[in-house]
Amino acid sequence: MQSIECPWCGPRDEIEFRYGGQAGVAYPPDPAALSDEEWAGYVFVRDNPRGWFHERWFHAHGCRTWFSIRRHTVTHETEPGPALHGSGRAPSAPGAGEAG
Repeated sequence: MQSIECPWCGPRDEIEFRYGGQAGVAYPPDPAALSDEEWAGYVFVRDNPRGWFHERWFHAHGCRTWFSIRRHTVTHETEPGPALHGSGRAPSAPGAGEAG
C-alpha cells in the first residue's frame, strides 16, 4: 500500500485519501466563451508523464484538507508540493463549523 504524507497529519495509508487529479490546472477565465472542444479539453485532457507529477489529494478520513504533492508515477515516491490556496495554516479540527 502506498503511503501519502499529509502536511498536517503526517504519513498515512493511501486509503485515507481521495485523488483530486493534476495540480495547477487553472479554471478558464470565461468558460461560457469556450467551444465544446475547448471545454472538453479543460475537463478531460491532463498530462500523463512518466516521472514526477504534481497532484492534488484530499484527506477524506483525517483532517479533510486538500493539499498538493509531487509523486513519481513509476516509483510512487512522493515529495511535498506547493500549498493550495496559499494557506500555510493548520486546518480546523475535523467537524469544526459543521451544522449539527
